[in-house]
Amino acid sequence: MTSGIITASYIAASALFIMALGGLAHQESARRGNFYGMLGMAIAVGVTIVGLVSNNYGLLVGGIVVGGIIGYILAQRVEMTSMPELVAILHSLVGLAAVFVGWANALEHAPLTGVAQSIHAVETYLGILIGAMTFSGSVMAYLKLSGKIGGRPLQLPGRHLFNIALGVIALYFMIQYMDTAATGGVFELTVMTIIALVFGVHMVAAIGGADMPVVVSMLNSYSGWAAAAMGFMLGNDLLIVVGALVGSSGAILSYIMCKAMNRKFLNVIFGGIGQKASSGGPAGPAGNAEDIRSVESDEAADMLLNAKEVMILPGYGMAVAQAQHTVFEITKKLRDKGINVRFGIHPVAGRMPGHMNVLLAEAKVPYDIVYEMEEINEDFPNVDVSIVIGANDIVNPAAQEVPDSPIAGMPVLEPWNGKQTIVMKRSMGTGYAGVDNPLFYKENTRMLFGDAKERLDQILKAIS
Repeated sequence: MTSGIITASYIAASALFIMALGGLAHQESARRGNFYGMLGMAIAVGVTIVGLVSNNYGLLVGGIVVGGIIGYILAQRVEMTSMPELVAILHSLVGLAAVFVGWANALEHAPLTGVAQSIHAVETYLGILIGAMTFSGSVMAYLKLSGKIGGRPLQLPGRHLFNIALGVIALYFMIQYMDTAATGGVFELTVMTIIALVFGVHMVAAIGGADMPVVVSMLNSYSGWAAAAMGFMLGNDLLIVVGALVGSSGAILSYIMCKAMNRKFLNVIFGGIGQKASSGGPAGPAGNAEDIRSVESDEAADMLLNAKEVMILPGYGMAVAQAQHTVFEITKKLRDKGINVRFGIHPVAGRMPGHMNVLLAEAKVPYDIVYEMEEINEDFPNVDVSIVIGANDIVNPAAQEVPDSPIAGMPVLEPWNGKQTIVMKRSMGTGYAGVDNPLFYKENTRMLFGDAKERLDQILKAIS
């Protein structure tokens, strides 16, 4: 295969990846965007194998077959509720690949001299640094998201000085590696790899559970920059383009999410978010037990049938209960009776960006009745009944009413401004941020306790 065909194919693949990102920007075109991405990747991999690989075909084919089988099995078995931790662990594989490629490139490459050698040393060093940090940080994110370790932030004394020290040491060894790369530089790379692994763990460990959706998008960005670094190391233009697309889009998404949560973007990079502590220690209950007003499923159904405007606010609890299909059946029944039903989605509802949007799309909920937080908040005074399904932090008035709350200043959905709110939860437990919710105690709130799927099935039966 000629170099011209390879270049043209890479340009076509790059264009498809850009079209994929454009398609994924809107729910209506997301399926088409996914197809563009898959087609672009098929072209990229196919052309690379046929046009650039010259030996070790057995290892290559074996790796593709094994990886393809594992990917297929994961796609069949992993539930939507486990997608956040799956995404996190897949990011770790990108980082690990960058580390392996960097070390292989450092140990064996064509002889270089002068400026070319210095540039190659920096590319290799940064590729391994970003890759190792992405790998260990993603593994830590997986452990947090899967509940294998606690979601509370690790606040070591002098943690910021510790991070700065790691950065200074890594910079020092990069300068040293530029002088020793031509003769090996194994010691410098080893020390840096260990430092990057430690930094990745500490960076994510210092982030509180409520901010993990931002971490997922930020690690996505890191994995992109790791891929771009691999592209520079291998001299592969397509890897550079793809890595830059993923890295920049992940960074932009992280910035948008930080803005939606009233967090600082730089704090995410340095693992500083999720650490705001209440000056009075852990927050106690936000109200008295006697203020809680509970309802049963038939009462909730009557409230919905007597409403003209209904707002459904899904959260992670809906995903855990796999109740999205029942929610849509209820929506159809109510809309058939002339009741206007809409969905309000917080930017960080669930455990990853777009988690609720994907669940609702899976249940065939029409896109035109799904609204983002900034589109819907001002409409709550006109809403007769809001249903909160397994959400907590994203509908917590403490973000506005309690100045020293860990979620203080975070924009939230405001169902308490409506006429009535039904909150569906298993218990009065706190959300991922560990903050009690004053919404539960408000006069116009009714608590519907129990498994969301069972309760929604009962409501569906009552309104049918």
